[in-house]
Amino acid sequence: MRALVALAVPIVFANLLQTAYQLIDTFWVGRLGAAAVAAVSLSFPVIFFLISLGLGLAIAGTILVAQYTGRGDRAQVNHVAAQALIGVIALSLLLAVVGAYAAGDIVGFLGAAADTLPLATAYLRVSFVGLPFLFAYVIFQSLMRGVGDAHTPLYIVTGTVILNFGLDPLFILGWGPVPAMGVSGAALATVVTQGLAATVGLGMLFSGRYGIALRAHHLVPDGATLWRLTRLGAPSAVEQSTRALGLMLMTILVAGFGTHALAAYGIGTRMLSFVIIPALGLSQATSALVGQNVGARRADRAERTAWLAAGAAFAALSVIGVLAFVFAEPIVALFVPGAPGVIAQGALFVQCTAVSYGLIGAQQVLTGAFRGAGQTVVAMMIALVSLWMLQFPLAWLLSSHAGLGATGIWIAYPVQNLLTAILAAVWFARGGWKHQSAIETSIPEGEVEDTCRPGQITQTTLR
Repeated sequence: MRALVALAVPIVFANLLQTAYQLIDTFWVGRLGAAAVAAVSLSFPVIFFLISLGLGLAIAGTILVAQYTGRGDRAQVNHVAAQALIGVIALSLLLAVVGAYAAGDIVGFLGAAADTLPLATAYLRVSFVGLPFLFAYVIFQSLMRGVGDAHTPLYIVTGTVILNFGLDPLFILGWGPVPAMGVSGAALATVVTQGLAATVGLGMLFSGRYGIALRAHHLVPDGATLWRLTRLGAPSAVEQSTRALGLMLMTILVAGFGTHALAAYGIGTRMLSFVIIPALGLSQATSALVGQNVGARRADRAERTAWLAAGAAFAALSVIGVLAFVFAEPIVALFVPGAPGVIAQGALFVQCTAVSYGLIGAQQVLTGAFRGAGQTVVAMMIALVSLWMLQFPLAWLLSSHAGLGATGIWIAYPVQNLLTAILAAVWFARGGWKHQSAIETSIPEGEVEDTCRPGQITQTTLR
């Protein structure tokens, strides 16, 4: 528990601050009206979907770095980190070019209303340009967690969020010589701060003082390692993309019920992404610790870590769910003051999802344990079942065929969360993940070379 908390707490705070980007954008954009909020809400699933493609390689990098750290192979840690960085940056450049060109078509496909389409297009186009910066920081953060350093990314994101909080109103509303750029100003503020975070993060990777020491010769592409990362990361990319695609499909479904429902959904999903941050932090910490223990051939400790983290996530998020249920209306009103229709819809959505926060937490942690063990295909399968067999069919049936409208979509969330959590728990309890590893290892069980610098979690955990 001590090792889990020591790694999870800074990850939780870093994720909270990262989510603050979206919340800050929504807060200031909300001052421009419901159409502006709907534009950002419509854009968010697209950005999430693109990020999820890069997360596949980032997750693969975390898995291999964690398992090589557990084995004590520092040379492979550096090599894998460099190859993951190369792959992610190359992918981000491709997506940035394609996305910037097709932004208008994407927004039109999502069913944006006439008053929302130009705003969402402008927001998306600027966001696409900044994708390489975002991806670079994502891979830096993932690699740091793989070696057990969760504090360094926290310090960086703290500074950038503070800067973003100042730049948002400046670029959105304008002041002095700075023109008011509206919703595109929110995207520009995020790009500027993420560019700064990426620059600092890459500098740290090359400094050699933070558990990973990259050198120029590491950046020569290695086809075998890149293919290995791709094979391991592809299921994670599909998993993350499926979650993002689910958000896009749900957004399209909600858009059919009007701008107010779409704005309410946008605020509600941001609330949902914010309150499950503790579960995501525990999930990412569990993934790193399970990976390190699997690399050290300590499946028993990996299993204890996973169940302990799942229980902690369920308890913590159940408490948060109670608070969100009780204070749903004033929370939503904070983002869209003076819009009673949006407030009523948003509060109902928050209340429907809040009753299953604890189940979301447990499921997220167990999925993270599968990833840490290298079982990315299992995590992918859980995500596919969750979306295609549960969430979207339920939402479509309840909203369109049961006559419940947008409320049917809200109700589909807790039902899907319950069934997905049961599936993940049963699959993990079967124990098949214990007999496989993402790396080849010949060291005896429990023996690890002590190559970790003082102050990191990794080797202390493995002992």
